[in-house]
Amino acid sequence: MTFPGPGCSSSLPNHRLISQFATLVFQEAGSYSGLLSLGSSWNAEMEAGDPAAPDAEEMVPEETGLPSGDPPEELSDSASTDNTLEDSSEYSRQSLGVGSSVGLEKPPGPVALGQRDEDVTAESWRSRRKHVFVLSEAGKPIYSRYGNEEALSSTMGVMMALVSFIQSGDNAIRSIFSDDHKLVFVQQGPLVLVSVSRTLQSEQQLRQELLYVYYQIISMLTQASVTRIFERKKNYDLRRLLAGSEKILDSLLDLVEWDPSFLLGAVQCLPLPSSLRDALGALLQKAITPNLVFSILVARSQLVTTVQERAVIEDCRLDPADLHLLLNLIGASSAFQAGEIWTPICLPRFNPDGYFYAYISYLDPDCTVCLVLLSTDKEAFYAVADCKRRVEEGMRTQNALQAIAAGLRSPSYSVGLVGVPDLRHFMYKPLDIPDNYRQLPQFTSPEMEGPYCSQSERQRLFDLYHYLHSRLHSNSRPLRLIYHVAEKETLLAWVTSKFELYTCFSPLVTKAGAINVITKLLRWLKKEEDRLFIRYPLKYSTTPTPGRGSRGGRGMDRTDAATAENGFFSGL
Repeated sequence: MTFPGPGCSSSLPNHRLISQFATLVFQEAGSYSGLLSLGSSWNAEMEAGDPAAPDAEEMVPEETGLPSGDPPEELSDSASTDNTLEDSSEYSRQSLGVGSSVGLEKPPGPVALGQRDEDVTAESWRSRRKHVFVLSEAGKPIYSRYGNEEALSSTMGVMMALVSFIQSGDNAIRSIFSDDHKLVFVQQGPLVLVSVSRTLQSEQQLRQELLYVYYQIISMLTQASVTRIFERKKNYDLRRLLAGSEKILDSLLDLVEWDPSFLLGAVQCLPLPSSLRDALGALLQKAITPNLVFSILVARSQLVTTVQERAVIEDCRLDPADLHLLLNLIGASSAFQAGEIWTPICLPRFNPDGYFYAYISYLDPDCTVCLVLLSTDKEAFYAVADCKRRVEEGMRTQNALQAIAAGLRSPSYSVGLVGVPDLRHFMYKPLDIPDNYRQLPQFTSPEMEGPYCSQSERQRLFDLYHYLHSRLHSNSRPLRLIYHVAEKETLLAWVTSKFELYTCFSPLVTKAGAINVITKLLRWLKKEEDRLFIRYPLKYSTTPTPGRGSRGGRGMDRTDAATAENGFFSGL
């Protein structure tokens, strides 16, 4: 339900009390002074609600849209487990070599070290586009995107007071809209996550980002462990277990600002000749050992190829979100460049309560090509390391590293290759994937070129993509096609049963011209699909140990929560 401001009528008897209470508690949060002003009218959307709160779609210039249904005729033919915690140091790392200091490609404008101690009363802190907070049900601070958690403890306490007050009325707060700010709340078990944003992102998109933060935390600790910890001690300080992992969460929130992978729920492949990709997949397919379930080869955070255990594909799928979290973990820390790493990792979308055991090793001196092997057997380090050596030998024989290096010299491609002058940029996600291969959605996008050379211009374009995505996937009125005329460009977004497409054109393009460009673009993508996508990922069969590797398997058994703070993440 949506609560109006004081003085407005409502069918809820205590709406006036809730409105006054929320205004009071946020005014009491000194660190919010200037960041968020709750006027005489504000909206809080509850899970039990009826009318929806205002969406970002009402804050953007006019565009034309088609409600859900058949695509327009002129376009339709153009588309061709139960875990506790123990010290993880024995699994943390087995360094057998030294790598270079060059890591995976970083997002633009990463968080500076000083921002962890940023003054929360300073104007620079208040002027941030987006803040993310994580706290426990007891109001204990766990993480803040900017500023020190201790300095924000009173603010987080106020947030939890508001959440608890709404819960006392058998409701759950979801969002608050005030002026140009949105506050989105997500509660997952004993953790409460809050986003304060003044971007064009919709509530649904902000909620998805908060879930990514939650999943990243779960990937380090497992959901069962977090739940059990707070069942035993509700005011437990979870930062003890997450010590040293703040940079991983910082990196994740950097990525969601500019990486289309998170917006589209897909992974991007490094453009390579299909013959090379197939040869690399065959190498991974042959280098197997019992209980090995996923073999993944990546280069600068782009997927080269992946092979999965056949039984795993039949039982459940590898979700793109799990791969995003894994690649962010690898890219966020230079510790993985030190040599061969063996560490427990949870894939929360696959199984939030169990661990896999990840073998992570770079294959080249520049630390750009990385092999990730996931096993269900915590004692399989040497067997899995032998698989890596077999992959290395095969790549050396085929000169595969040199071929990948050639592809990395231009890790993306120019939009000019499409051969249409009015097209500036696009994002394309194929949806017509056979059910047997739907486990790994993919997308492709060219590099951003002029006039999107500066970080501010790239961010502006990506904000427009966020807006178009929110209209296509709106819960209340989803559209199939949007033609949007912005100040400096014209955009068209289109979703069908076969693909999801976002295109950016020069500002003077007409509707007929845009349709003509899209027709040519779809033909080009069809011709290049073997180079841009993994169409038919390979499988292999191993001999798993009974009880391991399934969705209900226990995985790693951790028993001592107190000692986990001395584990792997303190060394990152």
